Amino acid sequence: MLTESLPISTQQNLFHSELFNQLDTKDPLIALSHTMDWEVFDVVFSRHYCHDNGVPSKPIRLMVGLLILKQLENLSDERVVL
Repeated sequence: MLTESLPISTQQNLFHSELFNQLDTKDPLIALSHTMDWEVFDVVFSRHYCHDNGVPSKPIRLMVGLLILKQLENLSDERVVL
């Protein structure tokens, strides 16, 4: 049985690429996200989350990130979620 190896494609698929590859890495918010120690927020805020009661909560990083974005951009709760 003869098997041929297919050529490896290095071209990225627009519809299946990672989100980060589509973002402007020079954006100040992305730069800020790389300077944050996100694990600290997990440690400090995890005691306020119940792990075994009801619907699973949103990730702590998401909640902290939205609060930071809200303050930096002076947005309302509704606007920051949009």
